[in-house]
Amino acid sequence: MIGSIRDLTRNMDGSYNLTVTVKDDPRSLVDQLKDTAVDVEIKKHLNHRSRDANAYAWVLIDKLAEALRIDKEDVYKQAIRSIGGVSTIVCVPDKALEALQNGWKTKGMGWQTETMPSKLEGCTNVVLYYGSSTYDTKQMSLLIDHLVQDAKEQGIETMPPAELERMMQHYQKHYARG
Repeated sequence: MIGSIRDLTRNMDGSYNLTVTVKDDPRSLVDQLKDTAVDVEIKKHLNHRSRDANAYAWVLIDKLAEALRIDKEDVYKQAIRSIGGVSTIVCVPDKALEALQNGWKTKGMGWQTETMPSKLEGCTNVVLYYGSSTYDTKQMSLLIDHLVQDAKEQGIETMPPAELERMMQHYQKHYARG
């Protein structure tokens, strides 16, 4: 469930009561689990990309691959490397570099690495790119904007800006609760 923390109080026995407000009806869950030990995990909510946005990105990737006569995977990977906010840079001991790169790539097609020299002897700086399956709406918008720009440069018809905005607004309204 998506909710927000409203209050925290401490009981006389040293335990705590955490008040969480949720939009979905939790009554059946409470009835089912009341007075039972449960595992509780609370983490910051992220607004993930919508399926419509992902599908549109892949339509553009397919059209670009056809126009450029290159693999769809190459179009996708280049687009990910071209936008900001979807990578992390780490300094890795040289002896661990290959294992990190191989492990990172197993997460999916968009999960890529680039290396550059480090000032630390025996280390390499690695840019770790995240695949779009982890993108929030802002990151997905950046990816789609990049793909739209590339498509326009190739003379490929794209979704009108108002329709694209409607798709992203629909997602925000229906999926981005919190």
